[in-house]
Amino acid sequence: MAIKNNEDVDTDILCILRNDLDHHHQEEQETESGDSVVPPPPPAAEQRHHLSSIGAEIITRQLPSQGLSFQIWPAAFSFVSLLDRDPSLLLLPAHSPLRILELGSGTGLVGISAAAVLGAHVTLTDLPHVLPNIRFNAIANAEVAASRGGTLAVRQLRWGAIEDCAEIGTLPAFHAVIASDVVYYDHLIKPLIETLRFFVKGEVAFLMAHLRRWKKRDAVFFRIARKLFDVATVHADPPIPGSRTGVAVYRFTSRSRSPEHA
Repeated sequence: MAIKNNEDVDTDILCILRNDLDHHHQEEQETESGDSVVPPPPPAAEQRHHLSSIGAEIITRQLPSQGLSFQIWPAAFSFVSLLDRDPSLLLLPAHSPLRILELGSGTGLVGISAAAVLGAHVTLTDLPHVLPNIRFNAIANAEVAASRGGTLAVRQLRWGAIEDCAEIGTLPAFHAVIASDVVYYDHLIKPLIETLRFFVKGEVAFLMAHLRRWKKRDAVFFRIARKLFDVATVHADPPIPGSRTGVAVYRFTSRSRSPEHA
């Protein structure tokens, strides 16, 4: 498995992605002796995902105390379920081996599952502080992916950062880009769009699993995206409990003539 170490941490983006309700720096508690101690973080949560199509299991470590990027969200489960049940619905190109780039990998569940089910070469990407946990999960599942001919690589990719895009652009060309639950903060919409513009060109399609939560925010994202890409819904789940909508999987393809500015 290809592993790339990245030492530089962008603390501004790190703070952006922290859960608003998550207090990463907990208040010190005083013991009877007057010594200050920091309470231990909640334990890691191990999640097992059975892929019936290949008779294998994916194991992922979640670290809920670390924020949004260390948890698995509904769209990821839906994407994996679709991969396991009928990947043909995703209309992926017929290449062997298939090379896939995942944006905002989080725990890496979707990309790892794609490597295993499709026998694909998958590059998992996220912010620097998220990469150690992605590497942990990639290593834990490397054997399952390899048994199907798939491989996993882990790289830094900060949305909108041209230097990160350019570095990943030196890799062999990708056939598809995938993501799940990546539209959640207003100020990340344009960087995400810019990253899509860099990679989603020609025959390269972007497949995104998304649960609509914020009407205005989602509307802004899709309004900008539809100026640059043809967007089609390839799958939709029924509403999840407590919500009016379910997860939908969208397929973005580049338009032959796109405006120069979103």
